[in-house]
Amino acid sequence: MTTAALDDRLSTPSEVTIEALGRLKGDILILGAGGKMGPSLAQMARRASDAAGVTRRVIAVSRFSDSKVKSALEASGVETIVGDLMEERFMASLPRCENVIFMVGQKFGTKGSESRTWAINVYLPGVVCRQFVGSRIVSFSTGNVYGLVPIDQGKGSVESDALDPTGEYAMSCLGRERMFEYFSRETNTPVTIFRLNYATELRYGLLVDLAQQVLQEQPISLATGYFNVIWQAEASEMALCSLEHASSPPFYLNATGGERISCREVCLRLGELMNKEVTFSSEETETALLSDARRAFDLFGPPKVTLDEMLGWTADWILGGGEVWGKPTHFEVRDGKF
Repeated sequence: MTTAALDDRLSTPSEVTIEALGRLKGDILILGAGGKMGPSLAQMARRASDAAGVTRRVIAVSRFSDSKVKSALEASGVETIVGDLMEERFMASLPRCENVIFMVGQKFGTKGSESRTWAINVYLPGVVCRQFVGSRIVSFSTGNVYGLVPIDQGKGSVESDALDPTGEYAMSCLGRERMFEYFSRETNTPVTIFRLNYATELRYGLLVDLAQQVLQEQPISLATGYFNVIWQAEASEMALCSLEHASSPPFYLNATGGERISCREVCLRLGELMNKEVTFSSEETETALLSDARRAFDLFGPPKVTLDEMLGWTADWILGGGEVWGKPTHFEVRDGKF
């Protein structure tokens, strides 16, 4: 698969998404669109809107440190606005849109920069809520707010479960959720809290992390022996479709795949695909970060891309020397210190 083919696959909307954006009214503003997932989500929003015959602006906002990302978005019909959302004047200058997707967040580098993490993850959401009172807002969050759960406890945490975040990153993500909840209730702003873990494509993601370790024949830790994963395009579709379900008080939605996946079995399968010997440095523990996304499946249908497909694509990409972004997920971290 070429990079162009990968980008096309990641931004191609399904009929479900085309129909959802056909019903949706108003422009779409994507805050923090320059990250790993934002560009393909923005392009998918553009493509789905065009396919539905809806005339709307899709606007991507970011610092856009990589000018190639900005150019690619503009070439696809997505408008771009460059600036720092932490700057008050810049935030005030943004166009008012009926639909806002908030993708801004800080995870890695939290240790030693805790105050900045809380400013980005908690203070900024409050600013956004004041700026876009009455807009439909989808706020990206994470399954880390649930904390680790016993691996034999069903399929994982559901949206109504008690929250037990570990570490400053997860606690600040809960703070982000609380800010959106507060302003949603106080101003009747419809919000969806979108708890994602783990989206993957071929240049980054949990499966890429493991495939690189298999290729390099590194011993693999099984301390976190189980996980969920979802193909990034399907996570983008869930996020876009969840604009319709934003409500006050907020609507909570887990976004991940339908399987509880064994790290051991995935690595052994990657070893077969890549013709590499696989070794492990530890045994599985009794807890893991696991989420149950049946609510999303009931709304939008189950994921169509299978784990076996993702593993095959990933193995081929890594063996073929495909581009990798060097942004590990650190899914194996269990103490919340990223």
